[in-house]
Amino acid sequence: MKEVIENLEPKLVWKNFYAISQIPRCSKHEEKIREYLINFAKERGYSYKVDEVGNLVIKKTATPGMENRPGCVIQGHMDMVCEKNKDTQHDFSKDPIKLKVEDGWVTAEGTTLGADNGIAIAMAMALMEDENVQHPPLEFLFTVDEETGLTGATALKSDFVEGKYLLNIDSEEETTLFIGCAGGQNTILSKSIDWVEPHSDYTTLLLKVGGLRGGHSGLNIDQGLGNAIKLLARVLYNLDDVCHYHLAGVSGGSAHNAIPREAEAIIDVPADKVAAVQDQAKKFETIFKDELKFVDKDVVVKVEDYERVSKVFSTPFRDKMVRLLYSIPHGVMAMSHAIEGLVETSTNVATVSTSENEIELLTSQRSSIASSITDISDRVKALGELAEFNVEQKDGYPAWQPNPDSKLLQVCKSIYTEKFGKEPEVTAIHAGLECGIIGEKYEGMDMISFGPDIMGAHSPDEKIRIESVQHVWEYLLEILKKIN
Repeated sequence: MKEVIENLEPKLVWKNFYAISQIPRCSKHEEKIREYLINFAKERGYSYKVDEVGNLVIKKTATPGMENRPGCVIQGHMDMVCEKNKDTQHDFSKDPIKLKVEDGWVTAEGTTLGADNGIAIAMAMALMEDENVQHPPLEFLFTVDEETGLTGATALKSDFVEGKYLLNIDSEEETTLFIGCAGGQNTILSKSIDWVEPHSDYTTLLLKVGGLRGGHSGLNIDQGLGNAIKLLARVLYNLDDVCHYHLAGVSGGSAHNAIPREAEAIIDVPADKVAAVQDQAKKFETIFKDELKFVDKDVVVKVEDYERVSKVFSTPFRDKMVRLLYSIPHGVMAMSHAIEGLVETSTNVATVSTSENEIELLTSQRSSIASSITDISDRVKALGELAEFNVEQKDGYPAWQPNPDSKLLQVCKSIYTEKFGKEPEVTAIHAGLECGIIGEKYEGMDMISFGPDIMGAHSPDEKIRIESVQHVWEYLLEILKKIN
């Protein structure tokens, strides 16, 4: 496997991509990858520093003749989304990602690949290694915990880097240059569970929704993908038509920025209604397959036996919770009037979990307009209040306002057109990029975001196109050579 990856072009990039794929780096657990990068810098005699939260910057002096050019920051994040298929045996705290090549793409075996944002780390390492690259003074900025809240970028101090330009290699479409991004925030709804004893003549079952593609809650929110939590809520809401049932737990989703692929509920039903419940599950599987046949045709709804529970939700608590899950908005709320085809505002029903004492629902709102983030978050809050849930609105992150007159943008557009014979698309992205936060910290810094083709980010279907990596690498080298 190592040989297959390292023989890809550009060799230095893929060699380093393989190396970091062997190092655990889930969000909030970046210590091993940071140590690896520090040792990498030490071996080459480069200076570095680490801030209080674990962000790392490594410096490389300019090549001869380019010392007086403005400094450039190459930026990416060290963490990755750690998600796997349920039938995949993998411990993200110690197991390496198993890479494979399929039809011109690099992907992983049953887990997220970590190309988001491992490809930025690999390209930065290749730049550090390659002494033939022409470049101005470089700073390689590696941030922590981007995926669970951009907390690394948020904690940056204004003197941590000095460069005038910033190249963020955390976008996923080779033909597109991003000059703006959405801001966002999370809204958490929780409620103490009212437990009661189950009926003695009831049977406990596990109701599961799965087989969905999942995806990034910003980049893929406009594709109409199935949300497992919302589909499960729909089945539960309609289950009263079959029998009076109780709930003993609901869970689903994996992260605030991932569309849930799987969700399940522990249900207690009359023993003589088990077959009817199974029929209801089959009915909704057929409905969902028809509704989602163009985007999520592999959706499944199934019922399994489950060990007998000793307590269940009271009926009033169950009703409030199910109705909240069913009615809470998910998906695109508004499209942009400024940039054709761009999602302006959205919300994601991200995770639901049941503990001993409470049930918690995590939702995530995004918009390129600050007031719209507040509006959709308040709508979610209002629904939670109607259901008598506690609501906590977390601190958000800012949008990155586009600057079409950017000098860096003009240079990057010109190089792209010259190199590839066509103009790049220039747009904003409906996702949180660290550029929005970094731009607030470093007033006047000229920024752009780009990257190779990546599909299925934040899901086990994640893959990166090999030829695209070669193109972006060559493009990056030209930018560094010509930027002034």
